[in-house]
Amino acid sequence: RDPALAGVSLTVSEVRVSPDLKNATCFVTPLGASTHTGPDGNADEDRVVEALKRASAFLRGQVAREVRLKYMARVRRLFNAAKAGHGGTLDPFATGLLPIAFGEATKTVQYVMDGAKTYRFTVTFGEETDTLDTEGAVTARSDHLPERAAIEAALPAFTGTISQVPPQFSAIKVNGERAYDRARKGETSDLAARPVSVQALTLVETPSAAEAILEVRCGKGTYVRALARDLARHLGTVGHVTQLRRTAVAGFAETAAISLDALEQVGHNPPALAEYLLPIEAALDGIPAMALNEAETRRLRNGQAVSLLRKIDLDRIAGLVDGDELVALHRG
Repeated sequence: RDPALAGVSLTVSEVRVSPDLKNATCFVTPLGASTHTGPDGNADEDRVVEALKRASAFLRGQVAREVRLKYMARVRRLFNAAKAGHGGTLDPFATGLLPIAFGEATKTVQYVMDGAKTYRFTVTFGEETDTLDTEGAVTARSDHLPERAAIEAALPAFTGTISQVPPQFSAIKVNGERAYDRARKGETSDLAARPVSVQALTLVETPSAAEAILEVRCGKGTYVRALARDLARHLGTVGHVTQLRRTAVAGFAETAAISLDALEQVGHNPPALAEYLLPIEAALDGIPAMALNEAETRRLRNGQAVSLLRKIDLDRIAGLVDGDELVALHRG
């Protein structure tokens, strides 16, 4: 329904499918677009090409969503689970770890999503795209390619609590509409900068003069694509993410993961399949715990409050008044 494609016929001249059947490239020829210049100074054919790129990004997003839903359904069937959830979506072009929870464990998904995440990503300098990754159209170019020493020197500026403007292609809502939906229609959203946490950012290697592979450990709400954009601009150039892989989420690491294909191969053997299930506590590893006695357990199960301090502790501090300073408690 893109107005730029109104009255334009499209011919699919060729479709190439990868040997593993996971990727397909369509070659599309627009017919009916003239070469005269419009009010914005761009030729009609340029507007058609840009509209096709927007449609391509939309389709990739839809396909990625359908693939995630399809994979979730396959995993749920393998474990005969009535309910399933996952610990955070990935960008359409990204790969890596996706924790999946079943049954009662789905109640812990939010804790996993709120946990720190680790990504390994490649920044390609010289071009910036509207999506800040390989999916979008080039919006800026630069001939400047930063040296390794300059990249390493810039990393401390992007560590700690930093201010970050989300990408135009992001899930943030603007007046009830997702920013990426507005971007696909050619609209620009006014997205305010927000504080995000970057615990660590390291340079892994520089495969070429135009590429840098980095690893980041960050908190919820951090956009790696925006981090790459800002790092490139800080270095006096532009850039975008060409590879993105999530290697850890909360207490889960990629080294303990299993591919869906491998999981399906052991699906006929329930005992072997069960070995890949972790207890619910695995998702709560980083959360402070409190040991309860039997009476406190009953109260909590019935929705009643449980004091964090024992009666003996309350008796010890009963005499404290405003202005007093508690130095230490000793258990005899």
